[in-house]
Amino acid sequence: MRRRRLNARSRGLVRQIAAWCLHYPDAELIRQLPLLREATAELGELPAAEPLHHLLDHLAGTPLPDAEQHYVEVFDVSPRRSLYLTWFVHGDTRLRGGALAELAGIYRTHGYRIADGELPDYLPALLEFSVAAADPGEALLGRFRPAIELLHRKLGEVGTPYAGAVGAVLDAVPRSRESAAVPAQAPTEMVGLQPFLLREGSR
Repeated sequence: MRRRRLNARSRGLVRQIAAWCLHYPDAELIRQLPLLREATAELGELPAAEPLHHLLDHLAGTPLPDAEQHYVEVFDVSPRRSLYLTWFVHGDTRLRGGALAELAGIYRTHGYRIADGELPDYLPALLEFSVAAADPGEALLGRFRPAIELLHRKLGEVGTPYAGAVGAVLDAVPRSRESAAVPAQAPTEMVGLQPFLLREGSR
């Protein structure tokens, strides 16, 4: 049976829901769960809906301290499970600093700012940007598709519900000839990168 393809509206819904769900689980995210469930229900029987429902069930059914611990163990212990996508391409090198600066410039060009000192290659930020600025957002996600694919594989290895959500994201990410290649082992030159202290503008 052929998989039903996501239309533009469904892709936007998947990206927005996943952007919320992939943030660190805090009290605000928990308050948004009923709205996220309603949004996921709009996806109907599309394949992307089930893993998003599964992650929402995990977040709703797990005590917040345990959800926070699981998130840290999944995303913060190993760089190969990082939500910061330029790491997969450049590792901790000066090239990564240039890639981050380029991303921040693209956001600024389209009136988008990263809140709370977050880095611009943070996957939830890229997903939200793709909803706010469709064409440049699509292009950026396409460039980082190989990194998202590797993240998906690595999450699958540890059996976390976040793996399915990243898989749903892949259903909503275009393939691009300009995708950034992911090396077998990321470079490790340490340069002490600092966050871009940008404020979130109107979206």
